[in-house]
Amino acid sequence: MNGFNRIIIVGGGTAGWMAAAALAKTFGQRKQIELIESDQIGTVGVGEATIPAIKHFHLLLELNEAEFLSTVNGTFKLGIEFENWGRLGERYFHPFGPPGADAWAAQFHHYWLKAKTLGDTRGLAEFSVEASLARAGKFGMNGERKPNYAYHFDAGLYAGMLRQYSEKLGVNRIEGKVVDVKLNSESGFIESVVLESGQVMAGDFFIDCSGFRGLLIEQALATGWEDWSHWLRSDSAVAVQSESVAPPIPYTRSTARSAGWQWKIPLQHRVGNGIVFCSHYLEEDQARKLLLDNIDGRPINEPRTIRFRTGRRLKQWNRNCLALGLASGFLEPLESTSIHMIQNSLIRFIKLFPARSIEPAEVDQFNNDVRLEAEYIRDFIIAHYHVNQRTDSPFWIDCREMDIPDTLQHKIELFKSNARVFRDQYELFAEQSWVAVLSGQGIEPAGYHPFVDNLSDHQLTEFLVDVRSSVAHIVASQPNHQQFLAALVKPDS
Repeated sequence: MNGFNRIIIVGGGTAGWMAAAALAKTFGQRKQIELIESDQIGTVGVGEATIPAIKHFHLLLELNEAEFLSTVNGTFKLGIEFENWGRLGERYFHPFGPPGADAWAAQFHHYWLKAKTLGDTRGLAEFSVEASLARAGKFGMNGERKPNYAYHFDAGLYAGMLRQYSEKLGVNRIEGKVVDVKLNSESGFIESVVLESGQVMAGDFFIDCSGFRGLLIEQALATGWEDWSHWLRSDSAVAVQSESVAPPIPYTRSTARSAGWQWKIPLQHRVGNGIVFCSHYLEEDQARKLLLDNIDGRPINEPRTIRFRTGRRLKQWNRNCLALGLASGFLEPLESTSIHMIQNSLIRFIKLFPARSIEPAEVDQFNNDVRLEAEYIRDFIIAHYHVNQRTDSPFWIDCREMDIPDTLQHKIELFKSNARVFRDQYELFAEQSWVAVLSGQGIEPAGYHPFVDNLSDHQLTEFLVDVRSSVAHIVASQPNHQQFLAALVKPDS
């Protein structure tokens, strides 16, 4: 037996209950897992959109997809539609699957770029199964080519579902507020947390899911913070739920506004809306009005404001404490990465779970991997802001003119020259994601890969016709999103 058998999770919400579920599923009764949360402390819970990797987490938990979607009022997500990000009135689609078909030396977008020089005006999204399904309002699994997809869901219901799952596996929930943290005077490790009731909870390892406060990782362990707000300038969000006025669409909408952007996330029973903005350029009252003026259905709750700071803890694993979710850092939900980062950190942590002692080399490996992943995601989000052609507001002009990380500058220069995109080991977003955003927001590469010149102009035209025909055939064979969803979550008896 090792010395890490009692795990204390401080905070519930999505992060806390994902941690409880994953650890309980992995270790079973061999670990005593206790989660402390207070009904009096609300969770942020505005993130209701995900990326496809969440399906791997659900496979780990052995969740049934239909039961999951029914419980969380979920819908399917094929990607994100961006409006006004390049220029006012323009829109593009970031799909979860690659367009067309790649060759070994050149990705499909190189063929598309050459076709543009021949006068082909079709957008890249027209060669994407996911984008074409989304714009047709369809979703299905007919045929050999299955779409790559994720979900929209009610974050509160998701946390509740994971709580029930975890408690069935033996996780013990403790109602209460943590008011003090006791550290070992020699090692600096956390020994226990003290609740408002006076109860002392001792543990071997602690997981901080306390949100922006970072009760353990920062207030107790003074881990430190790396600020990214000079690149990602938004510092506030206003969120509101509204009534559904139409069947749910199978994608997220992101509409750029004067000093930020607005999200629209369709669920089965309602729509999640919000505006992310920079308070230096837009006052809270103005943001609130802008949001309420641009939702389709009647609000069903009072809009609430969330303040945040973009950045990350210098260490996500410090001593015998792991920070997850908002306690570990914050990247705005533009590309729906929050839940994924919780998931990936949990998987990495489980793979490096302490055996007999906490080894510095293993902690360093974990922190380095997490840092690299966060920086790659950071760069991808910065790119949305930086690569814009807008001249209508100081916010967008400043974002275009600001200095950016060298890693991102290199990425953009590679694409500007000959449409090259390379994915590094810890990079979440694949090549097609960068192509969708950079080309969608107005970058026109100077050239394309010469490999595509192996096809004559006629052969290239025929190739693209075949790809488009295949996409159209797949789309035509699928039901609409609402029909597929209704059949899945409410099967005939």
